[in-house]
Amino acid sequence: MENNFFSQKLINWYNSCKRDLPWRNTRNPYYIWLSEVILQQTRVVQGMPYYYKFIEAFPTVFDLAKADEAEVLRLWQGLGYYSRARNLHATAKIVVEQFGGIFPDSYEKLLTLKGVGTYTAAAIASFAYDENVAVLDGNVYRVLARVFGIETDISGNDAKKVFSEWANTLLPEKNASTHNQAIMEFGAVQCTPGMPSACMFCIFADQCVARSEGKQTILPVKTKKVKVRERFFHYIVVEQQQRFLMNKRINKDIWEGMFDFYLIEATELMGLEKLLEKNEFLSQLLQHGLIESESALYTHILTHQRIQTKFWYIKLNADFSLNLPENIQFYSLDEVEALPKSTLINNYLTQNMGIIS
Repeated sequence: MENNFFSQKLINWYNSCKRDLPWRNTRNPYYIWLSEVILQQTRVVQGMPYYYKFIEAFPTVFDLAKADEAEVLRLWQGLGYYSRARNLHATAKIVVEQFGGIFPDSYEKLLTLKGVGTYTAAAIASFAYDENVAVLDGNVYRVLARVFGIETDISGNDAKKVFSEWANTLLPEKNASTHNQAIMEFGAVQCTPGMPSACMFCIFADQCVARSEGKQTILPVKTKKVKVRERFFHYIVVEQQQRFLMNKRINKDIWEGMFDFYLIEATELMGLEKLLEKNEFLSQLLQHGLIESESALYTHILTHQRIQTKFWYIKLNADFSLNLPENIQFYSLDEVEALPKSTLINNYLTQNMGIIS
């Protein structure tokens, strides 16, 4: 298949079938960057409300740069992969402080920004500035592998080089922006994972190697499986006079910069008696308070982790003065609701409002 034929056919399809998405109606690199960061590891239908929330709260990169990190994390709440939000905030500051609020106008310069990798840099460079550089994301891997029968393992070390060469070879001399958006859209809505139901209506039905050889479920090849880490969280929810003990997570771990309850992590799920043997702070709490409730088991799934969790809700005596560990303090319920929290903590609070309010 000739390169020009592939690109023109793809662009014709895109012009007829593309979804009307707000970030496609702008050349503003700030809005394009926001959308790309939000949509990493996120479906469009889930990411769209966050895009609108962010451009409303922070209409310019200057507004985002001067925001508190907690405010950024709170708006991001529920979207997951919170390092994206922290990088988003850090990059906004860099753009303001080092570039005067103007996004770099080339692929190579964009790569110097924190949290901006090859895909995001290519997307901004082509969508905002029409630079002739190809994007490469999961959708592009899938389309190229199937249409051209590329059997390079996409989890292998040489995959990026192989597929980047293909993607850049297929770029038209002009109109890289539309071509890039078209191939990503094609993978998102037409050439989908698994066995696409629309194969027989595909614009490349007569040229697609995967279809002719019955390899739609095999291509792209991916052999490396994600190793899932098992974790066991024991949360102690402490209330004293309608104020709740909250911990700000500061270590380089999941949910950094967000808030949760006092946490005891162990190598297995434990009952309260075993936890008391291991934790003096918990013993102190129970000497001056009462256990109001014990939760059912919560299982929270992340890409590389599975977290099994139980919550114990303890009401502390009003006259007891607690010596608090670092980064832990009491907040009113209204303040707790305003803090940035993980979906796991939000789920517990939502399901137990009748108990703790």
